[in-house]
Amino acid sequence: MQYRPLGQTDLKVSLIGLGTMTWGEQNTEADAHAQLDMAVDHGINLVDTAEMYPIPPREHTQGDTERMLGRWLKLRGQREQLIIASKAVGPSRDAVRPSYFRNGHAKLDRANLIQAVDDSLRRLQTDYIDLYQLHWPDRSANYFGKLGLTELPEEEAVPIIETLQALAEIVASGKIRHIGVSNETPWGLHQYLKLAEQANLPRIASIQNPYNLLNRSFEVGLSEFSLREQVGLLAYSPLAFGMLTGKYQNGARPAGARLSLYNRFQRYLNPQAQRASDAYVNLAHEHGLSPAQLAQAFVNTRPFVASNLIGATTLEQLKENIDSVNVTLSPVLRTAIEELHQAMPNPAV
Repeated sequence: MQYRPLGQTDLKVSLIGLGTMTWGEQNTEADAHAQLDMAVDHGINLVDTAEMYPIPPREHTQGDTERMLGRWLKLRGQREQLIIASKAVGPSRDAVRPSYFRNGHAKLDRANLIQAVDDSLRRLQTDYIDLYQLHWPDRSANYFGKLGLTELPEEEAVPIIETLQALAEIVASGKIRHIGVSNETPWGLHQYLKLAEQANLPRIASIQNPYNLLNRSFEVGLSEFSLREQVGLLAYSPLAFGMLTGKYQNGARPAGARLSLYNRFQRYLNPQAQRASDAYVNLAHEHGLSPAQLAQAFVNTRPFVASNLIGATTLEQLKENIDSVNVTLSPVLRTAIEELHQAMPNPAV
């Protein structure tokens, strides 16, 4: 395993991080614990979860993923060897974001964040969270597949300075060590960095956004922030919800696969995304790699990536994803990837 700095903190995170959002939905607790055992055995030290998990979110399963992780931590006694990351939900403004949190009034304000942290700590059965992230902005912005913000809607959004002040209080209490953002924009990241410096508040250590061969939009405005300001990307959906494995080629819908089960992720199934996926799958085969290895290795090579958050429903998938750290992309293959990207840029943002 390789390890990279988490922002400007003293932590080093494994290049492969373990994503957990299927636990409690597509995976049982026994599955989750087996994944954790395999991950730790292969040097993974970063485990990423959220109060909203599992996905798709349902009120009656909310928090189950953290509970499963918490019970494993208690059983194994390896808390100090791991970097545990979790997230607090923002407000619900559409059908994608659930509205049942905190009586329908979830915001990124002091009261909500304190409650969210305390609830996560109880489910995780730990005294502290190493990295606490804001799952999405409190304001309307371009994320979760949305583009083209052309006007500012009338809405009540918690000012970023208030969110930072609340997080500073929680950091001071010892309940969280470092803070991060998720599904954030260049403007938002700049505000967090600027206000933290001006007001001597905790600095953002990481940003967790989607990044894969079908969605390299992070490179447009955020990669420069990441490199210049040392805010590492925790890349999620590196396989574009499985599209880049090739298992959905020619209209296939494998039983139990995420895009077969749920209608939530249709942006990965549009015609452009399917054409691009086919091209990357074919390219991998031409170079003697599995499609998953090609997609994961590409993410691993990016200098702004602190950790590549992999998810899996089977141990076989998990092992293949972990082994991507040993895959080298030749100069010829990297050039071919860039040529495909130029021909079919970001088809599944």
